[in-house]
Amino acid sequence: MLNRLRAECVRKGPGFMRYPLSFTPFAVKKHLLQQVLCWQFSHALAEGELDFLEGRWLGIDITDLALCWRMTVSDGRIQLADGTHADAWFRGQANDLLLIAARKQDPDTLFFQRRLIIEGDTELGLEVKNLMDAIELETLPAPLRMGLLKLASFVEAGLNEDANSSPNRAGKLC
Repeated sequence: MLNRLRAECVRKGPGFMRYPLSFTPFAVKKHLLQQVLCWQFSHALAEGELDFLEGRWLGIDITDLALCWRMTVSDGRIQLADGTHADAWFRGQANDLLLIAARKQDPDTLFFQRRLIIEGDTELGLEVKNLMDAIELETLPAPLRMGLLKLASFVEAGLNEDANSSPNRAGKLC
């Protein structure tokens, strides 16, 4: 029963968050996102690994949540903005992006499965992808790392349960 519930939650995704996020002002989302991103990338910022974003905009679009923002680095700090102009865009669903962040899924695999879309400046897109591949989970603050890994394990287990139950539904009408 619990496995079936988990698979159903994962299959539907975190869509239940889409409605409240649609009413949340960007200023609130920006504040929370900026804190999480600064926390997550504090080591990369200190090491200068995000300097390639100086003066360039990277757009992130979590399609199933209708949550998107642009980010850049200015004076050694991550800056966020809303809007549609970005030098490169990363688009995907929340579960897929979570699995990438937790190293449970390879971004190249998702790209070729068309579950991760990279548009715009290909050089910038490759630099971001390489940075994602290079960041060691151990450099993340422990609470963030543990939360990320637990949530990714939940999603991964739900996806596996859903994949295992698919043959049982074959040939059945909905």
